[in-house]
Amino acid sequence: MDLDSPKTCDEIAALLEGQLLGAPNLTIYRLNRIEYAQPGDLTFYANKKYQSFLKNTKATCILVPKGFKDKQPSQNQTFIEVENPYNSFLKLLVLNDTYYQNFNSFIHPTAIVGEGSFIDPTVYLGPLVVVGKNCYIGKNTKIMPNVTLYDNVKIGENCLIHSNVVCYHKTIIGNNCIIHAGAIIGSDGFGFVENKDGSYTKIPQLGNVIIGNNVEIGANTTIDRAIVGSTIIEDGVKIDNLVQIAHNVHIGENTAMAAQVGISGSTKIGKRNRLAGQVGIAGHIELADDVVLEAKSGVPKSITESGVYFGAPPQKKIEAFKILLSQNELPQLIVEFKKLKALLKDKFGLEI
Repeated sequence: MDLDSPKTCDEIAALLEGQLLGAPNLTIYRLNRIEYAQPGDLTFYANKKYQSFLKNTKATCILVPKGFKDKQPSQNQTFIEVENPYNSFLKLLVLNDTYYQNFNSFIHPTAIVGEGSFIDPTVYLGPLVVVGKNCYIGKNTKIMPNVTLYDNVKIGENCLIHSNVVCYHKTIIGNNCIIHAGAIIGSDGFGFVENKDGSYTKIPQLGNVIIGNNVEIGANTTIDRAIVGSTIIEDGVKIDNLVQIAHNVHIGENTAMAAQVGISGSTKIGKRNRLAGQVGIAGHIELADDVVLEAKSGVPKSITESGVYFGAPPQKKIEAFKILLSQNELPQLIVEFKKLKALLKDKFGLEI
């Protein structure tokens, strides 16, 4: 990644409050991963499993932990000692994440704004954006091309809504949210009554979706509106791509979930939960605060205690792994059991 403007190693050391080891005036043009870094790049070393890359890297500058002794800077190379190289590298990423700052207040001529909608003067509306009636868009929010907002949608301040997002009517989004391309907020929940003849009657979905502050929603994720009331995503929740959240779900603050998680209707997820990839959760159950579910876990009933769980149905992680290890021994145990069974029959005439 190119820096907004080239910086010398001593400038970066001062910015990160780090200790410079090597030439101070070498110029850095880019940030890069250690295995791909070239001259002019800055990278970081924080994990010994990357030691082979450290040995051979061509990076001009490397962020290393304080007291680092594994290697000395080579010619035309500088180290910067910092408390946490990874966090310091992230700080540089944040400082150079300026692309969307260039989208100043602007409404593209092809954007359509419905009657009664309020668009703050600082808002950016890209090409072919459609804003329905009686919507509200707060200060410094950026709405990228082809976004569609149905009627009565409210979006707070400093939000970034990427292309092809659709927000159905009455959706409410807080401040400082990011919604990635293709996400659908407020689509109808999967609600039907099965009739005696096997056909289905649709249940009207008359509620909405409420999203708190500082929420990020991944690309092509879907969050269904409630039947009545609201599907609620509390403050600080982070949702990956391709996640399905059904109607009337309530997700507690600072919960995070990875790709392909599926949450069935009317389930309540506690605060600070961590749901790994492809976790599936049944409907009408509750998860306590501080629950961690490992990848591919399937949850058919409520989890009432915090902890790390794995499996379908999930168990505490240590117990679940013990069971998996025991299953690996089953083929040999079966062989031994058959031998024992034959021996008992031959020696003592016992049938098992």
